[in-house]
Amino acid sequence: MAVPGPLRWLVSEITSVRACAPYERTPLVHVPDADTSLIFRTTWARRSALLVAGPRTRASYHAGKDFPVCLRLRLRPGAARLLLGVPMTELVDRVVDLEELWDGAAGLTAAPARPGDDVRSVLQRLQAALPARITGRSSADLARGELVRATAQALRDQTGQQREPIAVIARRLAVSERHLRDLVRDGIGVPPKRFERIERVRRVLAGGRAHTARWAQLAATAGFYDQSHMAAEFRTLMGVPPAAFFAGRLPSLQHC
Repeated sequence: MAVPGPLRWLVSEITSVRACAPYERTPLVHVPDADTSLIFRTTWARRSALLVAGPRTRASYHAGKDFPVCLRLRLRPGAARLLLGVPMTELVDRVVDLEELWDGAAGLTAAPARPGDDVRSVLQRLQAALPARITGRSSADLARGELVRATAQALRDQTGQQREPIAVIARRLAVSERHLRDLVRDGIGVPPKRFERIERVRRVLAGGRAHTARWAQLAATAGFYDQSHMAAEFRTLMGVPPAAFFAGRLPSLQHC
């Protein structure tokens, strides 16, 4: 889905998933992701919830669910800390109700007037509520958020051959390496090295289906030392080797 203008500096991506019939359900795969997300979902009983999904360091596999609406807003690096007011280290591999972090969040999920208006009404409320949360932040908080965003962008843009060490990024941003590492942990939830590991595996996920006959090429493109390095890292974070994953041989499904 297109990100509304007022949310573009806070939200990088919006995806909407609607449930299939029970007999059509496919496994639900949550892949590693260093970004925090807001997730709005409704049940067939017309109950709604707005959740916060923190950084996910490993994949998880679940049976398909029957939520009729599930809307995911992927927050930009640095934005989650400003919006939620807690260190992102507290949310790593966790999903919590937004009301635990944000007083008054219950009003964002009030039942719409007509069934089917859920997504539209929630997005309208978030367009007003999210930017308003930033308004009261200090200039120092905003500056820290910008440093986190710039660091994440630098780490995401690089490949194995062009890798820029965190010390070099810190010098370019005119802060100490230690300070920048602390900011990344606080603002994203994981240290720079783990952030890089997650991003490399996500590159494999993005390009794997087109490169299944050229694993060595994909390993180099994704920033790994070699194919064996890629296979080991992928298995650690995804639970299965790359070839097995893209062939649909997944780990046993778990309850969410």
